[in-house]
Amino acid sequence: MIIQAKSAVIDGQLKSDVSIHVKDGLITKIASGISKSADVTIEDILIPAFVDMHCHGGAGLYFSAETDAEIEKVIEFHKSHGTHTLVASLVSAEVRDLKLQIRRLAPFVESGAIAGIHLEGPYISHARSGAHDPAALREPSVEIIAEILTLADGAVKMITIAPELRSAMDAIELIASKKVIVAIGHSNGRYEEAAAALDAGATVATHFTNAMAKLPDGDRTFATALLEDPRATLEIIADGQHVDDKTINRVRDAAPGRIALITDAMSASGCGDGEYVIGNLAVKVKNGIARLMSTGSLAGSTLTMDQAFINFVDVGASVVEASLAASTTPARALKIKNVGEIKVGMKALFLTFNPETFKVETPVLPA
Repeated sequence: MIIQAKSAVIDGQLKSDVSIHVKDGLITKIASGISKSADVTIEDILIPAFVDMHCHGGAGLYFSAETDAEIEKVIEFHKSHGTHTLVASLVSAEVRDLKLQIRRLAPFVESGAIAGIHLEGPYISHARSGAHDPAALREPSVEIIAEILTLADGAVKMITIAPELRSAMDAIELIASKKVIVAIGHSNGRYEEAAAALDAGATVATHFTNAMAKLPDGDRTFATALLEDPRATLEIIADGQHVDDKTINRVRDAAPGRIALITDAMSASGCGDGEYVIGNLAVKVKNGIARLMSTGSLAGSTLTMDQAFINFVDVGASVVEASLAASTTPARALKIKNVGEIKVGMKALFLTFNPETFKVETPVLPA
């Protein structure tokens, strides 16, 4: 199959009139000019499908659901919004419950339906617990983490740790040594502790500037250390609530190519306002904003990746920059080598973006 694109994001540029050859689901050739043998012509901008490295649920359900059908419904919902590579995030819970959830999700990792599992806890700070149940939080145990990783057998892709906790550095070193991505966040730590975690092997900032000390002018905070260090990929929830436009643009300027747009979506994504739960905690969604009923803290988002992409462009990012943040950077952060770009050898997973209507769609391609 040959796809003729009037424009496409390729090699970090917006290129005009390119033909993309696809065979057996992979991109085999990209050529400049107009192909006379094209099977389909794409008028809007062709971009790679999205990669969401931090997502808890959607369509009224969570990845912690007890049945395959419910988990499949979450996957299909986000796929319908352009996310073809998805990491299933789990909130803090008792270790025995996390083990059960990992066992249920592992077959989805093995089949390729999801790219892996993210444990966003329980090894996070009580002071910055956000929408995690404080009763479930624990200090890191190298022995228990080793048990979890053995059980997961490669299914766990990423673990979030608060680096100021006792034994956290040992845990970070262990996790990194097992080729599992270490994210740091939900932390009450200082600049020095964030820097030490990066030295120990951490590479991702869990929803940057949320559930951590932020970016005041003239000060050195946990977030400042992450912003300054080129090794850190910075997750951003671009829903207009978690991070203000000024901060997003500051991060864009200071850390080009290091932003990974995420949804951090909870079950209400794709649903209306109302009352929900996250873990064991009650949540109220009003005007699309999810907050804990007990404290008023933000409780994830109702975002989808297509809307995150649009919001990022709306803040001032170019289509190329937004594509990098929504697809390429998270794929690289996850060390997934066959998605996130329109490039020879990559999976042929495409979306289109119309800059006039601000619509993201999945193109209809010949079988």
